[in-house]
Amino acid sequence: MSGSVDLLCDGAIAEIVLRQPARRNAISAAMWQQIVGIATGDALDGIACVVIRGAGAVFSAGADITGFAEARGADSAGDYDDLVEHAVRCVEALPMPVIAAISGHCIGAGASLACGCDLRVAEESSYFAVPAAKLGLGYDPRGISRFRRIFGDVATRQILFSAGRMPAARAYELGAVSVLAADGAARDEAMAMAARIGANAPLTIRAAKFALREIGGQYEPSAEAVEMVAQADRSADYAEGRAAFAEKRSPEFKGE
Repeated sequence: MSGSVDLLCDGAIAEIVLRQPARRNAISAAMWQQIVGIATGDALDGIACVVIRGAGAVFSAGADITGFAEARGADSAGDYDDLVEHAVRCVEALPMPVIAAISGHCIGAGASLACGCDLRVAEESSYFAVPAAKLGLGYDPRGISRFRRIFGDVATRQILFSAGRMPAARAYELGAVSVLAADGAARDEAMAMAARIGANAPLTIRAAKFALREIGGQYEPSAEAVEMVAQADRSADYAEGRAAFAEKRSPEFKGE
């Protein structure tokens, strides 16, 4: 089961729903492709605002690790990272504002997707995490740049180095979250925000978003940064991290 990405439209507001409940809405390669298809197709024509959320009480557990041995092995990690980055950039390139409605956990590539949205609404008990250091994989520098832009430099270092949780309340203090909602209310708050945005002048908003993208620019990593990620992805530690995850045990990393 590779999950699905559903598109729900109600007037000028659209919802993109990540749906793989058995895997806590982990995003498979097929789901990333579906995100690309929605963002680049004509299904969003006439839409004023988009809300991205997970089905049920969780935003996303990140990339679907169960498929990593095939989809993101040592030889295919770069291709997989390119797919994730392409999907997130397609979301970023949408001309209308995009809001992430975050319930529960927002992890790894799911956090990158949320950071690719223009605004984030998060429930009080939700949290962000990037557990790459617990798996031994090299995290894409383009995703790191995205985290740094949203969370700031020091908080990004903490979330990457510790592989621990950043509570939504802390993200709200940092300005990464626009609205801290009561538990169970992220979707309602995000939809209300989308309705307010949808009532405004669309050409003004689209021009503002385009200008913000031009000001922000895009980060392209150096060859050395790319090679360091590739070394991690080729390492025995990455194989050990995947095996430990599958066997539900703590990994034993050796730095090789």
